[in-house]
Amino acid sequence: MSATDESQPDPQPEPSVEPYRHPAAGWGAARSVTKVLAGSGEWVDGPRAVLRMNHEDGGFDCPGCAWPDDYKGLHLDICENGIKHVTWEMTGKRVTREFFAAHTVSELAGWSDFALEDQGRLTEPMLYDAASDRYLPVDWQRAFDVFGAAVRGLADPNEAAFYTSGRLGNEATFLYQLMARELGTNNLPDCSNMCHEASGRALTAALGTGKGTADLKDWEAADALFVLGVNAASNAPRMLTALADAARRGAKVVHVNPLVEAAATRTIVPHEFANMALMRATSTSSLNLQVRIGGDLALLRAIAKAILELSAHDPKAIDRQFVERYTTGFEEYRALCEATPWEELERQSGLSRPQLLRAAQLYREADRSIFSWCLGVTQHEHGVDTVREIVNVLLLRGNLGREGAGPSPVRGHSNVQGNRTCGIDHRPAPEFLDRLASVCGIDPPRAHGLDTVGVIGAMARGEVKVFVGMGGNFASAAPDTAYTAQALRRCELTVHVSTKLNRSHLVHGRQALILPCLGRTEQDRQRGGVQAASVEDSMSMVHLSVGMRKRPASRQLLSEPAIIAGLARAALPDSATPWEWYVEDYDRIRDTMAEVLDGFEDFNRRVRLPLGFRLRQPARELVFLTPSGRAEFSTAPLPDVLPAPGTLVLGTMRSHDQWNTTIYSNDDRYRGVKNLRTLVFLNRQDMRERHLAEFDPVDITATARDGSTRSLHGYLAVPYDLPRGCAAGYMPEMNVLCALGDHSAQSDQPIMKHLNVTVTAAAAPTR
Repeated sequence: MSATDESQPDPQPEPSVEPYRHPAAGWGAARSVTKVLAGSGEWVDGPRAVLRMNHEDGGFDCPGCAWPDDYKGLHLDICENGIKHVTWEMTGKRVTREFFAAHTVSELAGWSDFALEDQGRLTEPMLYDAASDRYLPVDWQRAFDVFGAAVRGLADPNEAAFYTSGRLGNEATFLYQLMARELGTNNLPDCSNMCHEASGRALTAALGTGKGTADLKDWEAADALFVLGVNAASNAPRMLTALADAARRGAKVVHVNPLVEAAATRTIVPHEFANMALMRATSTSSLNLQVRIGGDLALLRAIAKAILELSAHDPKAIDRQFVERYTTGFEEYRALCEATPWEELERQSGLSRPQLLRAAQLYREADRSIFSWCLGVTQHEHGVDTVREIVNVLLLRGNLGREGAGPSPVRGHSNVQGNRTCGIDHRPAPEFLDRLASVCGIDPPRAHGLDTVGVIGAMARGEVKVFVGMGGNFASAAPDTAYTAQALRRCELTVHVSTKLNRSHLVHGRQALILPCLGRTEQDRQRGGVQAASVEDSMSMVHLSVGMRKRPASRQLLSEPAIIAGLARAALPDSATPWEWYVEDYDRIRDTMAEVLDGFEDFNRRVRLPLGFRLRQPARELVFLTPSGRAEFSTAPLPDVLPAPGTLVLGTMRSHDQWNTTIYSNDDRYRGVKNLRTLVFLNRQDMRERHLAEFDPVDITATARDGSTRSLHGYLAVPYDLPRGCAAGYMPEMNVLCALGDHSAQSDQPIMKHLNVTVTAAAAPTR
């Protein structure tokens, strides 16, 4: 059978949607994992990977989410999605030069995202040939020379941009930003620009620290956990263990989400063998609050308003000593809450007053509380204000700087937090640049660079001519998909460092390079021996990751640090930076990082401690690096998040059988969906008003702020338990609906979870 025949999907069975009534994880996850391991054909390395993933003693870090490793040394600190991610990387399928010879880029552009990635691992560097519309094999030096010539030919270093996805290790991250800054640009967009930029800006403004302060031990000591805008069972499945443990010890768990996701019901944690054998589930929720999309800020202000009202006769409702000693702006915030009518809080949150008061009661009764959140909070126009409101609520009761309390954002991708810590920042701090200049002997640029949205616009205008994507799938992950594709095609050169074929390789510049790299599971052997890379989890723990597979997918694969060093030497032939020396032994990179980065002192010793080390968070120690030297209450106005008459607010999300832009299948087990991705979830009453029945084809049109529209046609309407006026569907397919101009003025994040849309019965096809 030819490669073309192998790639063609089988005829798809009819789609179906049935309520998922089983516990999250449990036997459903076990069956899925068994199927994945069997399908991979890796009967030896597959089980080995399961046993080596997330282990401190020479194991490798899961390339999926950034949930912390279990400090108790759990032997199976794994999850269904992590195993999918690893086996997807460990596939025996290969994309060789023969594959590229058999298929033009134009032909491949018509394949599905699943079919592209399902071809397997990339095996050698490829250069696009416009005459044949094919990628042709080149050796590594030729690939580096193409990049070097393109960069040296730019009129201004700011005509290049260097994008980073979340899985790049800390050592490669440091070299990557060093190359960009030695070239002379701070154009360092990253996936945080699209995900958690709002969290960093809000926490920095409120606390002087751009990260959460809680760690895994705090989660185990909290009396209450408030989880906002998180689909834990799919996006951070190992969180289920913490939720189940909390419920068993009597802590209250409050889930805030327009959809009641599987993690907000009950779970059987697979490594709890007795519970698995007895099919004994544990509740993971004390209260589910289905806010309308964007209504989180109103809910949080309602909690604060109720606590303030309680304080009139309950002297312990507010921690007055903490507020007076460590905060500023309290009286202004009190006045704002008092002036906000309950009726408006109900209207904007979509919740009843009894529901709002119940949430406040659970918060008041807890001595120690953690608030955790993800993209359901940040990908809105008012994402920064909402995160600051989370901090406001925490400050009222002194839930900061003590065990079992604090803010705890959930980062959805391994090492995305480490990327920012180690220098991927288009708005670098002057102090960081000063140390970089002193230690590395370069003159880094001081002007702010472009973020993700800014780079797309600059490419479209012809101002950015070279685009480098270090991992990820930029063309699919970015907003305004068609516009982003046009922008990439205007580049003189696009470069993608990848493990598998994806959409971004087909949306290319005049010249294009595909540079294949080692995966997280593979040994990285350099002149100094087998190398380890460090990563930072979402709770600021830095630890090592060592690949286990001695035989990489191809002999021609290079590590990410080696690729970056090759690119840098070609673009900066006279550079005094010892690029090749660094790659020989990553300890040398870490020694330099220890001199440049705050908190990385004595890096090489500390990262080899059991579980590594935790980066200092000053706010955890009640040290606030804010202008006032105190934690700062904010007084943002309450936003109006209600849809206009006849419209809905749509939020994009991932399915369960998906990781970022990687699609494993067309199923979504926890939402009961089979064989369907081109759908829109709708409230049943909203469907009746539009005279829609289940699986009716619909057209979805988003109206941008500038009045322009973007549409998807022929999607299927699926009734779902959503608040009135709300709709939901899958990314990356729905990213086309988010106009580039529809980004938050507070964080510059695309507002992918707050799109104003109309949903109508699909127009009859014209003949």
